[in-house]
Amino acid sequence: MILDRMTAAEAKDLIRRCVEEGTVIAGPHFRKALADESFTYVDVEYVLGHGNIYKPPEPDIKTGEWKYRIEGHIEDGQWIAVIFSFKVRDRAFLITVFSVESVRKR
Repeated sequence: MILDRMTAAEAKDLIRRCVEEGTVIAGPHFRKALADESFTYVDVEYVLGHGNIYKPPEPDIKTGEWKYRIEGHIEDGQWIAVIFSFKVRDRAFLITVFSVESVRKR
């Protein structure tokens, strides 16, 4: 069952609830990107807990789920983005993570 599209505020509240009380699954692409970018899971948890969603969600072509992008600064000042979806109401799936500055430079 695919969850309905959420507003930015609803998705932000739900990802924070998943971090605190639910389940957060780090997918294989996310784990590779985390290592490639030299971020820690603590960095990601900070952004999930304190970041903001600025753009509307996009449908995932493979799964049909809505993908959300939350962004924020980590401790060293880098601005990062975490892409995630919801498998069910209390389970988030982390798709990828990247430095927003590094993407803008490309």
